[in-house]
Amino acid sequence: MRTSATGADEAGFTLVEMLAAVAILGLLAGVVVMNLPDSGARLGDEADALAARLRRAQEEAILTNRPVEVAMDEAGYRFRVQRRGAWTVLEDRTFAPRAWGEGVSVQVRTADGRSAVRFDTTGAAEPAEIRLQWRERSVRVTVGGQGQVRIDAAG
Repeated sequence: MRTSATGADEAGFTLVEMLAAVAILGLLAGVVVMNLPDSGARLGDEADALAARLRRAQEEAILTNRPVEVAMDEAGYRFRVQRRGAWTVLEDRTFAPRAWGEGVSVQVRTADGRSAVRFDTTGAAEPAEIRLQWRERSVRVTVGGQGQVRIDAAG
């Protein structure tokens, strides 16, 4: 196929071919961007997992008739149980320590300033507010006095 006015065959692309290639690349880039995981969803997943495990800790306190504590720090959270007056690690795969997701920070507020949520043998707890934050997004997990756990998007 002749591509020049002189009739000589020249290697290269026509403007139409270049525009078609750019349009296809643009569409593919759009598909990739639309399918990237949302950081807010990861933060929500983190809050969901924490809330579920807090509820499971409450059930454990009721079922085993011993207090259960969920201790939190910047690295993650772990479960402890009170045995003979001392808090020891809860030895069960269900209660394995868990690290926060990358970039997630945590702030725990309780009435006594402890960075832990304690459930007594009736399932009741000292009220606590746990704020998970990633960049400008945050989610709040609250534990009420009767042990109820709730998740709120804080902004």
